[in-house]
Amino acid sequence: MKKNLMSVLILALVVVNLVLTAILTITVLPQAKKSNELIDKVCSAINLELQSGELKDKSSVPVEQLEMFDLPESLTINLKNSEDGSAHYAIVNVSVYMDKENDGYKTYGEQMEERQTLIENEINNTINQYTMEEVNSDPEAVKDEITRRLQNLFDSDFIVGVGFSKITCQ
Repeated sequence: MKKNLMSVLILALVVVNLVLTAILTITVLPQAKKSNELIDKVCSAINLELQSGELKDKSSVPVEQLEMFDLPESLTINLKNSEDGSAHYAIVNVSVYMDKENDGYKTYGEQMEERQTLIENEINNTINQYTMEEVNSDPEAVKDEITRRLQNLFDSDFIVGVGFSKITCQ
């Protein structure tokens, strides 16, 4: 008899939990939808992008809007040690692709030669986090990371990509 009574008590508690969960869902879900609509309206009113932080793809920028800044010298960069512990380095010729129509280009892009050391430092700090195998197997990931870090450095998305005209890993 005690086992039956415990089973009935547990069943009653499960039913009460189910009812309370349903009530909570019914009351909270419409309010969450209203909050999302309000956030969308505010963002559109002040012209904010909801998908911030995404890389602006250089293929989405027309070719006539692209400006290239080629670093005049190739960079020799120490790479992270491989799994076998051996040291490697990369020799890279880098080009930075910029959107001439972007407001950031008017601020920073026209004087890129003055910021060359900053750019080289950021490229060096990015590439030396990769091993030779990672650079050889997925150079696009390295380029995307460099692009992301340069956009963060200039706090603008006028830099739409980075290209390697030549890369040699030893």
